[in-house]
Amino acid sequence: MKIETERLNIIALTPDQLQLWTYNIKELEEELLCSYKAEPMEGLFREIVCGQVKKAQKDPDNYLWHTFWFIVKKSDHCVVGSIDFKDVPNSDGEVEIGYGLGRDFEHNGYMTEAVQAFCNWALQQNRVKHIIAETDIDGVSSQKILIRCGFKEYERNDTVWWRL
Repeated sequence: MKIETERLNIIALTPDQLQLWTYNIKELEEELLCSYKAEPMEGLFREIVCGQVKKAQKDPDNYLWHTFWFIVKKSDHCVVGSIDFKDVPNSDGEVEIGYGLGRDFEHNGYMTEAVQAFCNWALQQNRVKHIIAETDIDGVSSQKILIRCGFKEYERNDTVWWRL
């Protein structure tokens, strides 16, 4: 599955590709004909991806809601970041998104472009009525992306919750 924008291809990793990402990025780059320059696969991020691998393997019919999608620049086939749904849409039709960008690619509008296209795709799916996102209180860059994409803040405690 692929979502296209003017500058980007947003490519859903299959469950096998998702698992490959956790232990052999070079092989995944060869398979996808790209170069990976996004977030390093380490620490908490690696734990999150490994958790999604298990969900995607357990629920292959809904893997698009469990996998990560690579954000790939069309111009040079470079993976600049990733975006994902945290799980299948809930009973209220809400689905949560998460995203990250390699530091070298910040402030170029890539993430805003990707989030907008990702949300547009999600809202066309029958089970989705709203998209939600959580940011850190001091996550100003991420908050600006969500605001540019039309999200509205609806809750603020230790973190900030947003809804589209």
